[in-house]
Amino acid sequence: MEASNQSAVTEFVLLGLSDHPRLEKMFFVLILLMYLLILLGNGVLVLVTVSDSHLHTPMYFFLGNLSFLDICYTTSSVPLVLDGFLTPRKTISFSGCAVQMFLSFAMGATECVLLGMMAFDRYVAICNPLRYPVVMSKAAYMPMAAGSWLAGGVNSLVQISLAVQLPFCGDNIINHFICEILAVLKLACADISTNAISMGVANVIFLGIPVLFIFVSYIFILTTILRIPSAEGRKKAFSTCSAHLTVVVIFYGTILFMYGKPKSKDPLGADKQDVLDKLISLFYGLLTPMLNPIIYSLRNKDVKAAVRKLVVQKRLTQ
Repeated sequence: MEASNQSAVTEFVLLGLSDHPRLEKMFFVLILLMYLLILLGNGVLVLVTVSDSHLHTPMYFFLGNLSFLDICYTTSSVPLVLDGFLTPRKTISFSGCAVQMFLSFAMGATECVLLGMMAFDRYVAICNPLRYPVVMSKAAYMPMAAGSWLAGGVNSLVQISLAVQLPFCGDNIINHFICEILAVLKLACADISTNAISMGVANVIFLGIPVLFIFVSYIFILTTILRIPSAEGRKKAFSTCSAHLTVVVIFYGTILFMYGKPKSKDPLGADKQDVLDKLISLFYGLLTPMLNPIIYSLRNKDVKAAVRKLVVQKRLTQ
């Protein structure tokens, strides 16, 4: 970061729900409960995928990565949100804002790539089951997961590096709960066209391409499943990918809803619309991480068996 940046703006003020103190108390309890559920559910999934030898397969390795990623993603922002609900003046340093943006951006991009990798795993398992042990060997799926994390990290580093080089010499009030990159860029007193182009390219790479890849993978998967002669065989084959498909629909569905919903044209309802937009953005970041462990636990016999086994072992050691 340039010294000129820091001399101009040394901290940002997070507006959050400052104008609605009653809502702050209510949402503090709600967000805290959701965060604890995320930590518990995803923590259990990470634990069982690591400790249970029956789950040492590519699919559950990716699932463990997804759960760990969801813990990291929410932890990069939720504690800041909760602290903001309890603090009259919600401030964050320039460097702290940059770190928080980096972590949130990196985790989001990584999840997009990781969901694509999981779709490929299900494609090979259903469409080419005989080649599955060879194609999805440990030498293949571990670099695939590592590549997802690396790609997300590099993308975030590029975007945040471009953002922090901008001069911030005027308003330092961020109309959000956290340092959301679009809200931060609005405060820059310089041309942000380079940032806009860079983020547009990143969206194509980390949103568009994975969505297309997942869509094509599931066309082949569904085509293969429909060719299975027995109803029981089709049901069994579909059950192996239904949890992943559900997570994909929720993840990308919430993104489309958040960015595709029409804006209110009523100036009298601008304040309510502003609060609603911020809350939708906040809950978008919590919904998928909270539902992921529930979906995979309810729709997967292996995970349910591993969780029960873990509970029994815990009771026996007490």
